[in-house]
Formats: sequence, C-alpha cells, structure tokens
Amino acid sequence: MLVRDAMSTVVLTIGPAHTLRQAAALMSARRVGAAVVLDPDGTGIGILTERDVLNSLGLGQDPDTERAHAHTTTDVVFAAPSWTLEEAAAAMTHGGFRHLIVLDRGGPAGVVSVRDIIRCWAPERQRAQHVPA
Repeated sequence: MLVRDAMSTVVLTIGPAHTLRQAAALMSARRVGAAVVLDPDGTGIGILTERDVLNSLGLGQDPDTERAHAHTTTDVVFAAPSWTLEEAAAAMTHGGFRHLIVLDRGGPAGVVSVRDIIRCWAPERQRAQHVPA
C-alpha cells in the first residue's frame, strides 16, 4: 500500500504569524494533529504539531502571543505519494516524529500520520490472520 492511499488530502495550512491558540483551535476543529506552515518569505514549508503546542504550554509560554514560526519544525522530511507505507513508517521511526508532509509537484498534497498507517495496516493484518491454511 502507498502513502497516497493512506494520507489525508485535506491539509490544514497556516501562516507563520498565527498564534499557537489560533493554530490549536484550527487543529482541534479539523481534528488533526498537525498543521502545515507555509512561509513563502522565510523558511518555506514547515510543520507545527500538537506536541509543539504542548511543549510551549509546558514551558509556561502564552499561546496568545507565541507565534507558529517560533515553534515550527522547518527541517522537515517530506514523503512522496508513491512511497510505500513501510518507507513512511521507517522515516517516522528514524526521525522520531508522527507526521509526514506529502509533497507532489513541489507543494503539499497531504499529510500522513502514524494513525493513518495503522488504519491501513490493521485490516490487512486481520485478513492475513483469518486466511485458511
């Protein structure tokens, strides 16, 4: 199975000037764990995750004044839609993260998460266990 089969194609994008509260509200409303941060004048494409917001709050920072750009991961590993789920899982395991931005033709085409991969793998594993020998 490929990344294109598992990824979410509805991508939440925000700008670097969004506050963490705004980002968290949008992520919560869309029920996603990450937002793609588009900064055409700066770092390009980055990602802000629920963990980034949580870390900021844990440090006592104010979510109404902290901006996404200060918490965005810009050293991003991107996936291609043609990657296998095994390749995506290996990249996540190696990098220690739970989301990959999927690029197609230079722009974000989706996001694939550990949860997306598990959703695809779980039925396959169940079918494999119930195949008569």
